[in-house]
Amino acid sequence: MTEIAVTVQQTARPHGFPTTADFAFVESAIPEPAAGTALVRNLYWSVDPYHREMMDDVPGGFTLRTPLEGRTLGRVVASRTPELPEGEIVFHRQGWRTHSVVRPEETRRLPRFDKVPPTAYLSVLGGTGLTAYVGLTRIARLREGDDVFVSAAAGGVGTATGRFARLMGAGRLVGSAGSAAKVDHLTREVGYDAAFDHHDGLPSALLAETAPDGIDVYVDNVGGEQLAAAVGALREFGRIVRIGTISRYNTPDAPPPHFDHADVVEKSLRMEGFLVSNYRHLQDELYEFAVPHLQSGRLALDETVVDGFEHIVDAFVGMLHGRNTGKTIVRDRA
Repeated sequence: MTEIAVTVQQTARPHGFPTTADFAFVESAIPEPAAGTALVRNLYWSVDPYHREMMDDVPGGFTLRTPLEGRTLGRVVASRTPELPEGEIVFHRQGWRTHSVVRPEETRRLPRFDKVPPTAYLSVLGGTGLTAYVGLTRIARLREGDDVFVSAAAGGVGTATGRFARLMGAGRLVGSAGSAAKVDHLTREVGYDAAFDHHDGLPSALLAETAPDGIDVYVDNVGGEQLAAAVGALREFGRIVRIGTISRYNTPDAPPPHFDHADVVEKSLRMEGFLVSNYRHLQDELYEFAVPHLQSGRLALDETVVDGFEHIVDAFVGMLHGRNTGKTIVRDRA
């Protein structure tokens, strides 16, 4: 154990993309757990797009100069509660710090599955995977043979959505990404039938080229012109799953998408968004679906793992600029 604890704090509200200057690493003594709590030394940290939304001055957003939250895995190193024995690996949300004091109700003890690495609990078995699973099973109500378009398909949720949809029997699977290398990864590794780099032209034209017969489901991580293109490409009774709006996170003044609203009525389309926090009761169902596929090798992990807590801000900023493939995870180098 190190002799100091380190937390990451937000020190300024960013305008556009955040930079390392918007954060500070703050050192302090390692905290002592009070009665009914335990001290966790954190081992893996998740950096997620939703953090960017919380950096703005919005209800529920991050408070300046306080430790940031985030999904984290850590080992209990000192405990004053029998519910959290020393040595136990737990999931909690007091991340972006090297050490956390947690109560039992703030944690989830992780099941032990053979052949499942710990990073999976922050990617396909964590909030990222649960988002993809809920989007397909509860919001889209995916049916075998449905043709699916996923935006930001090379990110954490996008790769999990693609792999899950393939395992669930989706028909033609089309994705968008931000580089030729990511397009290649989607079609060679993840199971997408076709993909396009959204920088290569108008999304409506690129989608028409890769899905000439239309789509049944659009899983939207981006918003903007790709959402408008999907509305035009959807068939009758098509479904739109709204997960995120990456296109506006760092450019809030960007114009909203323009599409023919009559399509929504004339094609009987349905658009629904959701917060994965309202579906945590499906965690065990996700395990039942995904773990056997992980163990058999039919489900692979798409992860960009960065070593060293000192690089967590760089990993976050890099993820926002699209420098990752799959889920971005920071790993303790000790």
